[in-house]
Amino acid sequence: MNKIQEYRKRQKWTQEELTKRIGVERSAVAKWESGKSLPQAAHLVKLAEIFGCSVDELLGRGKYYAR
Repeated sequence: MNKIQEYRKRQKWTQEELTKRIGVERSAVAKWESGKSLPQAAHLVKLAEIFGCSVDELLGRGKYYAR
């Protein structure tokens, strides 16, 4: 399970509920969750705001990711 799916399930939302909150098609969320594509930067920011986390956390880099 990827981070977007993990955060969505923590909220007990369906993919459809998430799409309404960020304004994308359900197929986009399905592709993000399956790893077939990544959200655009603006959508990553919106997802982080909705879930109360950082973009790095959504990308699986953890809170204190350092290069």
